[in-house]
Amino acid sequence: MAETRTEALHGNAEGLDIQAPEAILGSLADAQVEAAKSVRNAIPSIAKAAEIIAGSLSGGGKLAYAAAGSSGLMALADALELPGTFGIQRNRIAILIAGGDQAFKVLAGGPEDDTGEAATAVANAGIGAGDCLIALSASGTTPYAVRAIEDARRRGAATIGIANNRDSALLKQADIAILLETPPEVIAGSTRMGAGTAQKIALNMLSTLAAIHLGHVHDGYMVNLMADNMKLRDRAARMVAAISGASREDAASLLEKSGGAVKTAILLAAGADSADAAQKILEGTGQKLRPALSALGHDPEKWKPLFGKDHARTKK
Repeated sequence: MAETRTEALHGNAEGLDIQAPEAILGSLADAQVEAAKSVRNAIPSIAKAAEIIAGSLSGGGKLAYAAAGSSGLMALADALELPGTFGIQRNRIAILIAGGDQAFKVLAGGPEDDTGEAATAVANAGIGAGDCLIALSASGTTPYAVRAIEDARRRGAATIGIANNRDSALLKQADIAILLETPPEVIAGSTRMGAGTAQKIALNMLSTLAAIHLGHVHDGYMVNLMADNMKLRDRAARMVAAISGASREDAASLLEKSGGAVKTAILLAAGADSADAAQKILEGTGQKLRPALSALGHDPEKWKPLFGKDHARTKK
C-alpha cells in the first residue's frame, strides 16, 4: 500500500523525543495551525454540502454521521450538539460509529474494518431517499466509512465525504467531496491531531451554515436553541431582549408565553396576536425570523430593536 499524506513523517519530527518540552509543544501547536488552514481550501465544497444538509432536514429527512476512531469522535461531538444549539430534533440525527456504543468506552481499531457492521448500521438507521449521510475518514479508505457511504448512496440518500487524503475511495464515492489536505502529523499517522482538528473545524462550519439556511440563526444569535438549563434559559431571555428591545423581565414573560421558543417570543414582542399566530407566520417564512418580522411590518433592511429601552412592552 502506498504511503498516504496522513501516514508520512513530518519535517520537524526527527529527534522529537529528545527535544526540549517547549520545542515539542511549539511543533505540535504549529502543526495544528497549519492543519486548520487547510479548511479554507474546502470552503466551496463545504458550502455545497451545507445546502444539501439543509435541504434534507427541511424536507423532513434525517442527517446521519458515519465514521470510526478519532473521526467518529469528531462526528459524535458535532451530532450531539445540534439539538441543543440549533433545536434540530434528536430523532432526525443518526450517529453511526464503528464499534457501536462500546466505542464510547473502548475505541478499538478492529471495528473500523467491519463493513458488515457499517451496512447494518445504515439499514437500522433507516437511511434512504431524502436523507443525508456524512462519512468521515482521515485516510479516506476506512472500510466502515466507505461502506456506509456506499450503502447510503445505494439507498438513495445524499452523501458527503470528508477525508484528508486526495483521490481517496471515500471522496470518490461521495456526492460532495470535502478534501482537508492537512500536512503530515508530527506523530506520523496520529490523525487525532491535525487531521482531527481540521475535521472538527469543517464540521462546525458545515452544520452552522446548514443551520443558517434553515433559519436557526438570526444575526449572531442561535434563535432556535433548546433552553433546557439555567444558562440557556438566561441566554434565551438575553436574545429576546437584544433583538426585540424588551426588558429582561418582559423577555422572560414572553418566553413563558411562547413555551420557551425564542423566535415566537420575539414575534410576540413585534406584535403577533398569539403564540399560535407567531408560529403560523414562521411556517409561512420557512422558520426564518427576519422575513417573519417583515411580515409584521418591520423593515429587515433597517433593523433596530423593536422598542426603545424605556418603551419595552409585552403583548397583553
